[in-house]
Amino acid sequence: MWQLAVPWWELVVRGVIVYLFLLVFLRLTGRRQTGQYAPFDLVLLLILSNAVQNSMNAGDNSLVGGLVSAATLIGCHVLLARLSFRYPRLRHVIDGRPKVLIREGVVQQDLLLQEQITADDLSAALRANGCLNAHAVERATIETNGQITVVLRRRIPDLDGI
Repeated sequence: MWQLAVPWWELVVRGVIVYLFLLVFLRLTGRRQTGQYAPFDLVLLLILSNAVQNSMNAGDNSLVGGLVSAATLIGCHVLLARLSFRYPRLRHVIDGRPKVLIREGVVQQDLLLQEQITADDLSAALRANGCLNAHAVERATIETNGQITVVLRRRIPDLDGI
């Protein structure tokens, strides 16, 4: 329980490598996947966590080994959060930048394809923001967290009724 099967520093190195690998892997899968989990996305994450466990602990199932691995992952996360807060360039590399999906009622089809957002996903986001079609949208943006924010066009009052 208290005896490590491998040196503590090896657990730290393995943890850092796995953390960075998963960070890059999840970043490459796109914002939609990290911002809006579908059931198959959750299954992938659960299986992925089980798959990398052995590469992190090197067969060490001791309590201390698990704590060292957990502390390493938390330390990586805290360090990366602080560095990305301090250095905007790093933040943009890790989080990306918001991208405009709809500008003045015109859907940017190439960007939808790039971000792997289906027409159904976009329609659902518009409906969630009280809009039925893209023509009523001034701007729809996919944020760095994967959420789609919508700003509706201002309606000009009907002067014919006066």
